[in-house]
Amino acid sequence: MKIGVIADDLTGANATGVRLARQGFEAATMVHFNNLPSSDSYNAVCVDTDSRYAREEVAQMRVKTVLENLKTWGADVICKRIDSTVRGNIGVEIDTVLTGLGDNTIAVVVASYPDSGRISSGGYLLVNGAPLQTTDVAHDPVAPLTESYVPAIVQKQSKYPVSYIGLDTVLAGEKKTEQVMRAHIAEGKRILVMDAVTDEEIESIARAMAAIKEYQMVPVDPGPLSAIYSKVYTRQHAVDKKIIVTVGSITTNAGSQLQYLVEKTNAQPIYVDAKKLASMTESWDEETDHVIQVVLEQMKKQSILIITTNSPKAEPLNLKEIAREQNTTQDSLAKRIADGLGKITRLVIQKSEYEIGGCFTSGGDVTASLCAIGSAEGIKLEVEVLPLVAYGHLIGGYLDGIPLITKGGMAGDKKAIYTSVQYLLAKC
Repeated sequence: MKIGVIADDLTGANATGVRLARQGFEAATMVHFNNLPSSDSYNAVCVDTDSRYAREEVAQMRVKTVLENLKTWGADVICKRIDSTVRGNIGVEIDTVLTGLGDNTIAVVVASYPDSGRISSGGYLLVNGAPLQTTDVAHDPVAPLTESYVPAIVQKQSKYPVSYIGLDTVLAGEKKTEQVMRAHIAEGKRILVMDAVTDEEIESIARAMAAIKEYQMVPVDPGPLSAIYSKVYTRQHAVDKKIIVTVGSITTNAGSQLQYLVEKTNAQPIYVDAKKLASMTESWDEETDHVIQVVLEQMKKQSILIITTNSPKAEPLNLKEIAREQNTTQDSLAKRIADGLGKITRLVIQKSEYEIGGCFTSGGDVTASLCAIGSAEGIKLEVEVLPLVAYGHLIGGYLDGIPLITKGGMAGDKKAIYTSVQYLLAKC
C-alpha cells in the first residue's frame, strides 16, 4: 500500500511525512517536484511542489506533474497537503487533483491541526483561539488573508462546488458523518469542508471517508487527516494479519488503556485466571493450555487478540498467603504468572494458522518471560513509538523476526496500547 502526498512547501511535506512515519509508514520527502524515490524501501512519499506563492498556472503545472508521477509510482492514496493557515493556491491545487483523478473523486478539507493550535469550528479557522484574519497571516506580504471562513476561502479559488459540514455532525460520530457526507456528494458537491477540534474528531472523519468506497477520497489538510486516513485505508485493504496483545500489568492505568483499546476496536479480551497461574501445581498447565485453545479459536473472529490477567471482575491476589500455602516465595509466584502469559503468547504465535503481524507486551516481567520462553537472543530496537514505548523485532529463537512493541505497565496515557496496536497494524 503506497501513500502519495502533494505538498505546497518543503516544511509542510516534512511535517506530514513525520506523521505518516509515526503511523508506521516508511516515509520520505522529495525536494524536487519532478522526482520520485529510486529506492523501493518507501511506501509514503511527500513531494514538495514549492507552489504556495507561485503563479496559478505554475502551481497547476507542478501539481499535475506530481500527480502523474505518483500514479505511475502506484500510489493507492493521494493526499493534498495545505498550509495550516490556508495560504496559497489551495483551490487551484485541489481542482488540479480532482480533475486529474476523474469525476469519481471527492476532496475532504479539514484545516485543523489541533497539536499546533489550529482548529475549525463553524467553518472558521482559529489559530490559538483567534480567528485567522486577526493573526499575522493578515499581514502576509505576498498573500494576506482577510477572512477566516474556510469554505469561502476555498470556493473563491475553485471551480468545483464546495459544501460545509459542521462540528455538530462530526461530534455525532463516524456513522452520522458518513451519512451526511454521502448526502452532500449526492447533491454534486466535489469538495467537502469539515470542522474538527480534536484528533479524535479527525479520526472519526477519516473512518467515515474510508467507509465511502465508491469514490476516491482525497484528504486535504495540514497533515493529521492525511496520516490518519492513510492508516485507516491501509488497514482496510491489508491482508488480515493478527496482532497479539499480552498485558500482565494489573495497574489502574493498564486497565484504562485496555478499556480504551476495547472501545476503539471492539476486540473482546481473553482473560487469564491469575490465581491458577500463581501456582506450582497442575493448575498452571491446565490454565495455559485452556487459554491457548480459546485464543486460537477467537482468531477466526478477531484480528486483535487481547490476552490479559487484568480482568475488571478479578479479585486481587494475596501472593503472600498463596506463597505460604504452597511453601514457596511471592517472587516465584509472580514469575509463574509472567511465564504463563509468556508461554500462552509464544504457543499462540507458533500454532496460529494466520500470519502474525506483531505482538504487544505490557509489563517488563511479561516481556522478559516471552523472550526467555521464546528462546530469543534479544530485541532489535528501531523506534520509540511513544515515550517509554519501544518498537523492534525479536532476534532468534522460536519467534525470530516477529515485530514487537513493549511498554511498562505505568507508561503512557489511556491511548497508549491503542496507539501501539495501530502502529503494528500500519507496519503490516
